Amino acid sequence: MKQNMKFSFALLSICSLLLLGSLTCHGEDWPQWRGVHRDGKWHESGIVDSFGAETMEPVWRTPIGPGYTGPTVSDGKVYVMDRVKEPQQERILCFSAADGTPLWNQTYACAYEGIGYKAGPRAAVTIHQGSAIALGAMGNLHCLDAATGKIKWQRDLAAEYDIAGTEDRQTRMPIWGIAASPLVVNDLVILHIGGREGACVVAHRLSDGEPVWRALEDRAQYSSPILIRQADQDVVVVWTGDGIAGLDPASGKVHWHELMTPVNMPIGIATPIVRGDRIFVTSFYDGAMMLNISSTELTADVVWQKRGRSEKETDGLHSIISTPVWLGEHIYGVDSYGELRCLIAETGERVWEDLSATPKARWSNIHFVQHGDRMWMFNERGELIIGKLSPEGFAEIDRAKLLEPTKDQLNRRGGVCWSHPAFANKHIFVRNDEELVCASLAAGSEIDP
Repeated sequence: MKQNMKFSFALLSICSLLLLGSLTCHGEDWPQWRGVHRDGKWHESGIVDSFGAETMEPVWRTPIGPGYTGPTVSDGKVYVMDRVKEPQQERILCFSAADGTPLWNQTYACAYEGIGYKAGPRAAVTIHQGSAIALGAMGNLHCLDAATGKIKWQRDLAAEYDIAGTEDRQTRMPIWGIAASPLVVNDLVILHIGGREGACVVAHRLSDGEPVWRALEDRAQYSSPILIRQADQDVVVVWTGDGIAGLDPASGKVHWHELMTPVNMPIGIATPIVRGDRIFVTSFYDGAMMLNISSTELTADVVWQKRGRSEKETDGLHSIISTPVWLGEHIYGVDSYGELRCLIAETGERVWEDLSATPKARWSNIHFVQHGDRMWMFNERGELIIGKLSPEGFAEIDRAKLLEPTKDQLNRRGGVCWSHPAFANKHIFVRNDEELVCASLAAGSEIDP
C-alpha cells in the first residue's frame, strides 16, 4: 500500500513537471510588471474554478533572500531580485520555471543609504527580446542576457543623474528607494528615477545602455510607467511625485503634464489604469484623480479629484501598494486600511465597502489580476482568492493559503506578502522574504486533502 502511494505521488510530481514544461512553450508568459501589457490581465484558458483545499501545495519552492521585487516569467525561466545583508549586495536571480532549479545569478555590492524599508530591490525585472533589464533600489541598472545572465551593459544611475545628492545638495533619492519597473519601448529603456536637471524620467538605448533623453523636473515616486495610444500616437504615461505626464517615447517631449501635488510626500505606488479616454491614479495620502485624455490631440485635463481629511477619514480611494481594477463603469481597489471599495468611475463616488478580502490594517494590501469575468486576488496574508467584483458587491468563490507572511518587508502584524505575483503558463509564481514558490492553477490539478 505504501509503495503504491509513493508511486502515485511520484507520478503526480512527474506529471506536474511535464505539464509545466510543455506549458512554458505554449502558454502565456508574464515578462514584465503586471503582465504582457502591464495591465494586470491574464488570458489563459483551462484554469481551475476552485482550489479543493484550504492550503495550496506548491509544485516547487526555492530559497531566496528578502525583497519586494515581484517575479517575472519568460521562455521557461523565472526572474526575481533580492538582497544580501552581509556583505550588502543586491542579486538578480534566474530559476527554471519547471522545477525551480537555479540557473544563474548576478551579484553586486550595494549599500542602502538614505532609504527606508531596506528589505531589498523593488522593481520587477523586465524581459524583452532576450534581454533582462534589472533596476535596483539604489539605481544600479543592468541589462543581461536573459538566458545566461551575462552582463551586456550596466549603469550607475544614482551617480549619473546625481540622485543620491552631495553634502551641499538635497538628495533626490525617493525615501523608499527607486522602485518603478523599467519600460521598454522599441529600442529604448524608459526609467522613472527622479534625477536632477530635468531627469525625473530618462531613456537609455537597449542595445548599449547609452543615454538618449531626459524629461521633467519632478520628484520621483514609485509608480511604473506605462505605454498608451493617444491621438494615434504612442505616449508614455508616468505618474511622478508632482504630477501625471504624457511623454513622447522617442524623444521625451512632454505632451501634457497635470499637477497632483502631494500633501505630505510623494507616495504613489499604484500603476495608472486606463480605460478609453480616461486615466485613473490613487495614493495613500492624496486620494484619487481622474484625467481625460483627448482622442484627437495630445492633451489632458482633470475630470475629478477626491481626497479625504486624513489617512483614516478617506474619500473615494486612498490606495497604497495595490493597483486598482476598472470593470465597466466602476473602479475597484483597496483603501488605506484594507477596505475593498467600489467607486463610480465617472464621479469617484463610493458604492460599497467590504472588509472580508484582507484584514483591516494600515497599508493592508491585495494584488488584483483579471481573468475573464473573475478576479484573482493575492492578499498580504499570502492567501489567493478567486472572486467576482460588481456594483452589487464582492462575491468570494474560493480562497486558499499559498505563502506565509515574512517580516523583512514589514516587521508588523506577523509580517506581510507584498510582492506582486506572476500568472504564467497556468501557474502562479510568488515570493516572500525567504522563498520563491510555484503552484499549478491548471484545471484538473486540484489535489484532494
